[in-house]
Order: sequence, then C-alpha cells, then structure tokens
Amino acid sequence: MKKSLVILLFGLFFSKAVKAQIEKVIVETYYIADSLDATDTIDGNYHALAQGSKTYRIYIDLKPGYRIKTIYGDTAHALKFSSTTPFFNNIDRPLYFGYQIKKNYFNSNPTLALDTWLTLGLATTLHNGVLKGEDTDGSVVGGSNNHGGTASVPGGLLKNNDTLAGIPLTSQDGLLPNTVTYANSFSDNGFKNTSNIDTTIFGHDSTGTTFISRGASVQQVNGVIGPLPDNKILVAQLTTTGNISFELNLELLDSTNKLTTYVAQSSYTLGANIFLSPILKYPPVCGCTDKRYHEYDSTFACNDSSACHTLKVFGCTDALACNYDPNANILLPNFCCYPGLCNDRDISLVCPDLSPNRLKRSTDNSSVYPNPVKDVLSIQLFSSTDDRLVNYTIYDAYDRLVREQDLGVIPGNSIIQADVADLPAGLYLFRVSVSGVSSIKKFIKD
Repeated sequence: MKKSLVILLFGLFFSKAVKAQIEKVIVETYYIADSLDATDTIDGNYHALAQGSKTYRIYIDLKPGYRIKTIYGDTAHALKFSSTTPFFNNIDRPLYFGYQIKKNYFNSNPTLALDTWLTLGLATTLHNGVLKGEDTDGSVVGGSNNHGGTASVPGGLLKNNDTLAGIPLTSQDGLLPNTVTYANSFSDNGFKNTSNIDTTIFGHDSTGTTFISRGASVQQVNGVIGPLPDNKILVAQLTTTGNISFELNLELLDSTNKLTTYVAQSSYTLGANIFLSPILKYPPVCGCTDKRYHEYDSTFACNDSSACHTLKVFGCTDALACNYDPNANILLPNFCCYPGLCNDRDISLVCPDLSPNRLKRSTDNSSVYPNPVKDVLSIQLFSSTDDRLVNYTIYDAYDRLVREQDLGVIPGNSIIQADVADLPAGLYLFRVSVSGVSSIKKFIKD
C-alpha cells in the first residue's frame, strides 16, 4: 500500500519506563489547501480557508495495551499549541472537539474536515482517525464526496494531490469506522468562557495563534486505545499557513488501570509515576543523546551528533595515585588507590593498569574473561586450596551498584561466573571479596 510521504517521526532513548509506553509521536501532513478550496467562503461569509494552508494530524504511538486517559495542562506543566500564523476554523462550526463532529457535515461544508481541534482517538462521532497510509476503506471526504463548497466547484473540494501531503484525500481520508462503545462520555475543561463558548484556537474564533493553559484538559475516564494493533491514537488536528509547535502532557492507563503521567518539560521535581518525555514537545529539540560524551543530556528528544564533542574517559584523575590515568577526564569515585593504602598487596592487582587503549578489545588472559563480555563473565578466584567466603559486586562507570551476590563459601582455586547479559554496553568494575580481602577488575560489556 502506498505510504504518505510527509510524516515526521521523532524519538529518544528513554529510561525503560518511558520507552516502554510512549514509542513515538507522529506529525502527519494531512492536506494542503489549493486555490479551489479557498473559494469556499463558508456559507456566504468572507472568512475562508487560505490557499497553502496545511492540515496536520498528531498521533501518539503507544505500546499495545496502553490507553490515553487525559491530555492536560497544570501549574507545573502547561499545555501548549502555537503557530506563526493564525489557526483555521469554520466560524459556523456547531461543535468544538474532533469526537463531536458529525461526518455528514463534510458534504455541505467541505472545509469543516480541516478544522483545528483536539480529540482522543475519534475524528468524527463515528470514525477513528488513522494515518492515511493505514486507511483501508477509501474516502468519504475529498472530491466528489462533497458538493464543492459555496462556489459549487465541479468535482468537489479537498482534491489537491500535492505530493508534500502524501496520499490525496480523494483516495484515503484517514477515517475508519469506530467499533468501540465508551461506557463514559468524553469530557473537557478549561476551554470555554462563562457563556459556554470556546474562544480559544479550537473554537469559532480562528484568529488566534497560540493556546497555552495550565488548567485545561480533555478526558475519557476509561482511556482510549488506537483502532489498529500498533496503537496509534489521534490527539489533535491543526490547520494553519504557519509553522506549528506544541507541548503535550498525557495520563496513560495500562491493562491493570495503573495511571502513569508523561510531561513535555518541567522545571519542577517530578513526582511518583510522573516521567519527562521530551518527544511530547514539537518541534523536537535535538542535542547530544550519546551517553559516551560529556555533552549528553537526557532531555533532548533526538540526537545531533555534531553536538557531541568530548568523549568520556573514566578512570583515576589524581596524579598522586598509583593508578593515575592522564587520559581520564571523569573520576570514578573510590577507584583511585595510593601506595601505603593498598593493604600491602601487589599494586598490579589492586590497581590494574589502565592503558590509553583500555576501552579497546582485550586479547590478554587476565583473571576476568572474556573481556569484552557479552553474556557471562568468568572470574578466576585464587590459587589456594582453602575454602573462602566470597561475594562480588559490579559497579558501572558512574560508580553505581548494578549487581551484587553473596556466593557463600567457595573452594579454593575456583572459577565463578556472573550473568551480565542484561547490562547496558559500557565500562564496569568487578569487585570481588574473598574472606574480606577485596580486589577490583575492570571489564567491558559489549
């Protein structure tokens, strides 16, 4: 099936919790208005859709099984939508949100299909919004499906086939029949004034360029799931001649109804079950997301390799230490050791040599092998035949404890093994204690 050519995807390497639920955000160019569309003056009024207006649809791609309960803004995390020029809306639109629009409106008012709105899954009262490339039932919107607007354009409106918008609306309109019955209705808060009129960019007034709220929300209390197995959920449609930006905050439910919150950015300390997800901010802010570099920052939504300048070199940076490494630029806490403070043991064992090539593959037969290791690390203990009490710990390059095990009493001259298959790639320290006497070895996890 032909795929839409103009779909922007952006992502980031997250902590496991974030990555497991929000897979990506998709901004699809849904349609580009042409001169014929601009003839529709909306029931005789001067107000019309400007030629060149672009309609974008925003999807949240979740891991299967997860649901969006709420799109919101609060004191700590604003909900934002902006454009460099005003957003478009029909001034005679009877309803405000995507899940309230009726399909039969499109025939008599074609450009209503391009209005600016928020939603949770639904693009009409009876249809889910899906990417045009995933629409399998043709079109009920473009071309001959409508009467051609106020100018009665022969062949109808919304038939521009500009390749920058991908698949024409006359072929696939991104609408699939909804098969889900929601036990509770959709609800909204913070969009309407005291006269119950939405005067924001989502209402009748189409002159606005910005919506920022710290109290608005759109909610379906039981949560909304995508109509297709990959679980992409439509959350907004925006039409403008300008450049768009947005920041979303989401409440998600899993199969057990556990609530987890994701925010686009925050200057506040995040609470329990609240995670920062930079891909919820658009356009994505790119920077160095490669943890091997000093410039690494987890708040970037995408990687810009040109922003990564200085490789991290872990080791002992104290020139007075017996394992001083002049190439190191990050001190490993508790890693430096000094003559006279090494328990009178062989310095070559207590302070293993960290050569300038220590991050390259090792070819020696040290007591920790294989090195680099992929799955199981083996350690030769000691040559004595006496039984000894043994335990080991593994620390990452930030001196964080990642593995610990008490092995009890082990026979002398033994080889022990540690499963490291689930550890991320990088440099590690293996600290083994034999009857209270410790030694440290380094290893690299592939």
